[in-house]
Amino acid sequence: MTDQLETAINNLERSGAAETLGGIRRGLEKESLRVGLDGVIAATPHPHALGSALSHSSITTDYSEALLEFITPVHDDIDSMLEFLADLHIFTYHNLGDEILWTNSMPCILQGDSSIPIADFGTSNTGFMKHVYRRGLGNRYGRLMQTIAGIHYNFSLPDHFFNSSDNNGGSASVRYFDLLRNFHRHCWLVLYLFGSAPAVCRSFVKGRDHTLTPFGKNSLYLPHGTTLRMSRLGYQNSAQSDIHVCTNSVEDYVRTLRAATEQNYPPYERIGVVVDDEYQQLNTNILQIENEFYSVIRPKRTINPMEKPTTALASRGVEYIEVRIMDLNPFTPIGIDADTIRFLDAFLVYCLLEPSPPINHDEEIEIAHNRDMTVTQGRADETRLFLRGAERPFREEALRVLDGIEQVADLMDRHAGGGHADVVHRERDKINQPDSTPSARIIEEMSSHNEAYFEYAMRTAGNHQEYFLEKKLSPDTEQKLVHEAEASRAQTRALEEAQLEPFKDFLARYFAG
Repeated sequence: MTDQLETAINNLERSGAAETLGGIRRGLEKESLRVGLDGVIAATPHPHALGSALSHSSITTDYSEALLEFITPVHDDIDSMLEFLADLHIFTYHNLGDEILWTNSMPCILQGDSSIPIADFGTSNTGFMKHVYRRGLGNRYGRLMQTIAGIHYNFSLPDHFFNSSDNNGGSASVRYFDLLRNFHRHCWLVLYLFGSAPAVCRSFVKGRDHTLTPFGKNSLYLPHGTTLRMSRLGYQNSAQSDIHVCTNSVEDYVRTLRAATEQNYPPYERIGVVVDDEYQQLNTNILQIENEFYSVIRPKRTINPMEKPTTALASRGVEYIEVRIMDLNPFTPIGIDADTIRFLDAFLVYCLLEPSPPINHDEEIEIAHNRDMTVTQGRADETRLFLRGAERPFREEALRVLDGIEQVADLMDRHAGGGHADVVHRERDKINQPDSTPSARIIEEMSSHNEAYFEYAMRTAGNHQEYFLEKKLSPDTEQKLVHEAEASRAQTRALEEAQLEPFKDFLARYFAG
């Protein structure tokens, strides 16, 4: 543990701010593809019984009509949050008919871009804008990338935590940006410990250049990799590689992100905006809207209608942060478990408390290298990281970071309920035992069952389907979810019936705001 970290922990305890750690606020956004019993992505519309994807607060879709997204409310209790997420799965499974949910991050059998239906949010201007944005993503990056599923973890600390006079003297926004920078520096560790996407079907890379290794007849994998989802085959693209969004302050972040939404990009200009009377994208800028920027973590603030995310951040500051690197864990039915949440909480508080100097261009290069090496070679014995210009063995640096996280976990056990230190201690074992990581366990399962990735994933999905179909909701919970589905459909109809403004005027008004 560094002297600075020890001082920060002592200050939290002395000021009483440590007591607020029990009030951490959390939320989950979990994606899962709907597939047929043949493992092919579903071509059916969003199930009517699940409500309107535009207006439902807890069950919606992401890029594709087949990519369900479950959203929990904000919770200060881990178990109640996971129970809410499980209830959404139970309700959904009992309304899916002959379809199942894919329980892995990398997708199922795909038959090219045309087989992937873009999400339909109805005819209101708000709904149509969401659809056109997704159409633009498909035209820019291809639809295949948009079928990858993950879990986003939303995290915030109570206001009193930042009000303490001994808490480094920074506002909540300043401290959250301290956390963001250190998360970028250390997220390779989370990718190693929890990466769960080492393999994929051949159909995903058909016609694309790649360096994957054949596994059996129809699968590809990285022998020492952790998560293809976070590799160059996943949420990466050449157009965004030149975007440098600065996390050194709220002001720098807002300025640099907005610049990318205002800069024209010739290849997107060639696509066009309206072609043959059909919108192909929202505009021809590097980013159509700010959410198009792919990042491992985002500063967030709840937005008002027609308000841009950066406008909310600039005027009201950071409300919470969104962690975006978590793969679906196929070893648990809902894709994530309580121990993982406890580790993330300790890790995020560690990132907040450790010294967090500004990130310069050289360090940006190191951060990208370390992330890429972990994704592709994380479980290899010879893997090394670059830190402040020096090369260090991966496992040595991982244990050093875990030493600090363990001290934070001890602090949280004293003030935020038990279990954090035990979880961190167990995660240490994965450093010297790469075969115990989720990515290695998936490859081992495929090998021991003599399965292709598709067969493994279908077997896992089938087991989880059986698990949820055997569960029953309480009458009150079921009635509430049925009512929410009906109310969401009514809300969407009301928006559509009240529609008066032409879409082009709606769009101009949004971008002028």
